[in-house]
Amino acid sequence: MGDVAAIILAAGKGTRMKSDLVKVMHPLAGAPMVAWPVEAARQAGTSRMVLVVGHQADAIRNHFEGAEGMAFALQEEQLGTGHAVASAAAALEGFEGRVLILCGDVPLIRPETLRGMIDAQRSTGAALTVLTTRLANPFGYGRIIRGFDGRVIRIVEEKDATPEERGRTEVNAGIYCADAGFLFDAVKRIDNNNAQGEYYLTDIINMANERGLRCTAHPVADQLEVMGVNDRLQLAEAARSARQRINGTLMLDGVTMVDPSATYIDRGVAVARDTTLFPGVQLTGDTRIGEGCVIETGAVIKGSTLGSGCTVEPGAVIRSCRIGNNVVVKAGSVMEDSIIHDHTAIGPMAHLRPGTELMAHVKIGNFVETKKITMGEGSKASHLTYLGDASIGSNVNVGCGTITCNYDGVRKHRTVIEDDVFVGSDVQFVAPVTIGRNSLIAAGTTVTRDVPPDSLAIARAPQVNKDGWKLKQRNQ
Repeated sequence: MGDVAAIILAAGKGTRMKSDLVKVMHPLAGAPMVAWPVEAARQAGTSRMVLVVGHQADAIRNHFEGAEGMAFALQEEQLGTGHAVASAAAALEGFEGRVLILCGDVPLIRPETLRGMIDAQRSTGAALTVLTTRLANPFGYGRIIRGFDGRVIRIVEEKDATPEERGRTEVNAGIYCADAGFLFDAVKRIDNNNAQGEYYLTDIINMANERGLRCTAHPVADQLEVMGVNDRLQLAEAARSARQRINGTLMLDGVTMVDPSATYIDRGVAVARDTTLFPGVQLTGDTRIGEGCVIETGAVIKGSTLGSGCTVEPGAVIRSCRIGNNVVVKAGSVMEDSIIHDHTAIGPMAHLRPGTELMAHVKIGNFVETKKITMGEGSKASHLTYLGDASIGSNVNVGCGTITCNYDGVRKHRTVIEDDVFVGSDVQFVAPVTIGRNSLIAAGTTVTRDVPPDSLAIARAPQVNKDGWKLKQRNQ
């Protein structure tokens, strides 16, 4: 469909959102609201796209920076939909195909609907096709007025409609497909002689009929597709519908959801077959989950990549991670920008901060925090430990209460622990320091110097027992 371009109208502020953030940038199931019609238009086969921006134009431009085939048109004053489309004309100068016109606050439109609309316009040879739907309560929508032959002869806005016209239930969805030559000539001729004093795009229907050109309607049965979002209640309703679609697609692809209505998955998440998601699970960002995983109640996984056979227990939070196969993430764990290899166990209540990489068969237990570390295969830190700025080898045991003292008040320093080291409880490694392979660090040791391989390191005050001291104190 290289002969189809799209204009997305996204210049309005959206005062009913009662927000400092422009309406179309409010997040909806993992993406700004405006990104949904943009993606729908792209999947429908558009070759070029113009985003009409106004309020917070830079924020919208920055989000779509580098998007292929995307141009921007600035509508400095928001004087109506006709004025918005006219603002985009320069960006499509010389284009001779069909132009889709969509609204940035109508996020649930499907690519299939847009393709059907384009095909219908091709087959009828219409200059303009209007997407319509029927509403039991059409208040606030422009009413479709048809002629005897079924063609659209005009659209009447609510404030300009007669009582008889307000009684009609077929409404304008605000989405159009138009011949480019007709469209850009017509929008230059629109006036603002109406109750709102705005330049209505719908006036081009009158112009088409006056010229003897054909205007058709393309009905859509699913009213949610054309639902506009004007406030936070409608935003929540749209997000719920979007997630229902996402969940339905995943389940048809082989994912089990114990309660789909209580499972929250954003656009862009991928989950492989034979994975089970329990109620309360939240999967966001670019999360990737492999086959045969079990994600238990309350898990929150943000921007992550999980392999097959993983179990994520209640309360886990994972951000922008890559996780291998047969990984267990227990309750309350938090993970950010980390790489987790196969057969690793994490948590409960562990915190993996950015730069963590755990090799296969590693165990990170409860109340363990890591940052900028690598940990070799088979190593473990089972509880109450901080490991930061460290390289830890394979088959290392890190005892309870161990700390890498990586900051001297000015700079960060690294701790290196080689393979097969046993670290006792309550050990402090004052970096920079290297622990040679197969060494043993005694409990309670503060390590300030390198430890050679195959050595025992003890750095603590000798124990002194004073026999009878307690009795003497009592008898004084």
